[in-house]
Amino acid sequence: MSRFEALRSEATPLVGRDEELDLLLRRWQQAKAGEGRVVLVSGEPGIGKSRLVAALSQVIDSDPHARLRYFCSSYHQDSAFYPFIVQLERAAGFARHDTVEENLRKLQKLLAPGARGDDEIELLDELLSLPNAAASLNLSPQRKREMLFEALLYQLEAEGCTRPVLMVFEDAHWIDPTSRELLDLTLDRVARLPVLLVVTFRPEFQHAWEGQHVTMLALNRLGGRDGATLVERLAGNAGLAPEIIDEICPSLP
Repeated sequence: MSRFEALRSEATPLVGRDEELDLLLRRWQQAKAGEGRVVLVSGEPGIGKSRLVAALSQVIDSDPHARLRYFCSSYHQDSAFYPFIVQLERAAGFARHDTVEENLRKLQKLLAPGARGDDEIELLDELLSLPNAAASLNLSPQRKREMLFEALLYQLEAEGCTRPVLMVFEDAHWIDPTSRELLDLTLDRVARLPVLLVVTFRPEFQHAWEGQHVTMLALNRLGGRDGATLVERLAGNAGLAPEIIDEICPSLP
């Protein structure tokens, strides 16, 4: 189970975030209507960014849509395209004991509906370190990167042509520079697609993302009453004494 899936569990209740969830749902309705939206969710570690996005995912579960999930890692801040590579591997269904040929077949099946030609598929095969004919394209590194950007963006466009898309990009404060460039382009492209892009990050992350289709959502700490409610729900039937709850989450005056 992934971190995202684990956080969807009812064992992690969502408390005190009704307004934030309502905002995300409004943006989702706009995206479904073809007016792409971006919501930037910032907050301190552990404040509930991922849990809020998981709640959105749960509420819209019955809506026909595609979900694209990307996770940045503190261990891969120098690994070009890291979150995009991992997403492709997961979406294609790579398994630990698959052969190279099996992975190649799975990836090509995934990419075929959204590829404009063999060159794009070969470049994405190469991105995932699979055997391909991309080397014969005789491209400069800069041109190859540009073509990779366009191939990945076109995959998103192709997905959006068939159904609305919820695209979640977690922990952008750990993003590698190449993925940051691609994410910049993605934010611009989303404006004309039926896509809701939700990007989560810590407050210290610097960005220049703005536009009529971009909404900033800063999560603050829960108030005393909401915090106490969260502690009680997490404790379940433990029956914590009020003074213990107050120690864990001091009440507001």
